[in-house]
Amino acid sequence: MSTALTDTATFGGGCFWCVEAIYQDLNGVVSVTSGYAGGTKVNPSYEQVCNGNTGHAEVVQIVYDPKKITFDELLEVFWTVHDPTTLNRQGADVGTQYRSVILYHDLTQKETAEKYKQKLNDEKAFDSPVITEISPFAIFYAAEKHHQNYYKDNENQPYCSLVIRPKLEKFQKVFKDKIKH
Repeated sequence: MSTALTDTATFGGGCFWCVEAIYQDLNGVVSVTSGYAGGTKVNPSYEQVCNGNTGHAEVVQIVYDPKKITFDELLEVFWTVHDPTTLNRQGADVGTQYRSVILYHDLTQKETAEKYKQKLNDEKAFDSPVITEISPFAIFYAAEKHHQNYYKDNENQPYCSLVIRPKLEKFQKVFKDKIKH
């Protein structure tokens, strides 16, 4: 258990709008920022990341209180709210920018993520093997302002009501004891 006041996790599980909406609702999460990481382009734009040539994934950077929620619990949510068995896609979103990825910030996060992934594969928790990339965190670039708090600011947009809301509702049923009140 960390003694720091907060810790950081960085996950990619498809469109960052979906992942952001879910983690914003978790008790113990201080902030969630949508952005880009895991690639080579310095300070990329959304358009550059979407063209698939930057190497970056759409990710969220989660600042959390380890006294209220653990990295293990964040991982439990991560594996549940997206399909970690598909390469470079989540639903209709296709490309390396939508890959399933955990960018670990320290050796403990790396070991925890690798053990969890191995356990899921050993137990055949999914019909196909979990292929989530587990790589070292290097740098995070926050997405443009209009991408932050996307679901909360645009709930009635078609993508939000058709794609994000069903994921959020499923998450809220499964993790109702971990949701902010």
